[in-house]
Amino acid sequence: VQVVESGGGLVQPGESLRLSCEASGFSLNGYGIIWHRQAPGMPRDWVASIGGTNLKKYQESVKGRFTIIRDNAKNAVYLQMNNLKPEDTAVYYCEATRLSSSLWGQGTQVTVSS
Repeated sequence: VQVVESGGGLVQPGESLRLSCEASGFSLNGYGIIWHRQAPGMPRDWVASIGGTNLKKYQESVKGRFTIIRDNAKNAVYLQMNNLKPEDTAVYYCEATRLSSSLWGQGTQVTVSS
């Protein structure tokens, strides 16, 4: 039972990336998924979330640029990141949460630099 993030990389400002959070050993259906990020020397911060009823929420700094997408057929949740900025550089983590349970992935590095 695990979630695995992928899709990170090095991009230039203004470019896009799509991060994936894929579950194995269980279904993400009914789970809330939270994307977090942690920049060097900074605390981990919440970025976006999608609830079990698919209610979506975004941190103010990413509104209009990031979109969280659930695909039950692929048992995955994606974070589409457009118009990336250097301040988006961080390790991105997904968390699957339901009631009192929480499962984290290992993270994927996103670096935005010219």
